[in-house]
Amino acid sequence: MVDTPYIEDRSTRANTRIVVLLSGLVAGMVGLSFAAVPLYSLFCAVTGYGGTTQRADGNPKGVIARQMTTRFDVTVPGGLPIAVTPSRPVASPIGEVQTITYRARNLSNQVLTTTAGFNVTPELAGAYFNKIECFCFTEQTLQPGETVDMPVSFFVDPDLDANSDLDTIREITLSYTFYAAD
Repeated sequence: MVDTPYIEDRSTRANTRIVVLLSGLVAGMVGLSFAAVPLYSLFCAVTGYGGTTQRADGNPKGVIARQMTTRFDVTVPGGLPIAVTPSRPVASPIGEVQTITYRARNLSNQVLTTTAGFNVTPELAGAYFNKIECFCFTEQTLQPGETVDMPVSFFVDPDLDANSDLDTIREITLSYTFYAAD
């Protein structure tokens, strides 16, 4: 004779355990999805992965004789009524602080608010590219027809010279992509 209440009780406990486990898994996945962006940003900032630059207040390491040319680029998606002109390339000794400007002009007859993201190529050089002042990720509001200069102060960390993977690099490109702000 089979004791049915005992089998049902064991089955109920097993089902409860599975429900709790799956609920924990779902909660963990939701938590990780919210943490993914900040964790990835932290990873990129620490490693320079994806051309992520570093933040600095100044260059405490000095200047070295090796020259580096920094080029500037901009991408504006179609339909965004803004014209952005990057600075001309600058060539300077590694470690020297430079300040350049991007010039933006609102081409519409309406107030326009934009923001810009950036990257550095070659990607490996991003870990050595230090920005002191930057308009990136800051909303820029331009009145109809208004033109603004947006400065960027930066330097290339002299430690780049010690990285043998970057021995042949003579140019770095700082590129901004503009987006309409919500």
